[in-house]
Amino acid sequence: MNPNPEPGPSADMDELRADIDATRQQLGETVSALSDKLDVKGRVEQKAAETKADIAHRTAELSDTVRRRPAIPVGAVVAVAALVGAVIWLRRRR
Repeated sequence: MNPNPEPGPSADMDELRADIDATRQQLGETVSALSDKLDVKGRVEQKAAETKADIAHRTAELSDTVRRRPAIPVGAVVAVAALVGAVIWLRRRR
């Protein structure tokens, strides 16, 4: 994992300390990444926040579309109402 080779037997104290510091840094990053993966509650909360933001964005886009072209949603409501009415009528006939 370490892109730099380990210091050899002839390494001085500065090289050894630098190697130890780099190893600690890599270990800290690895532990942090593993902690993030194991934090299921945090990941669920983050996904819920992302989904909420996505829904809010889509709702705003839909509202803008409805304001610009109200005939399309009205037509959809009428179609759905007709479909529901037809289903109710067919069930009562039986």
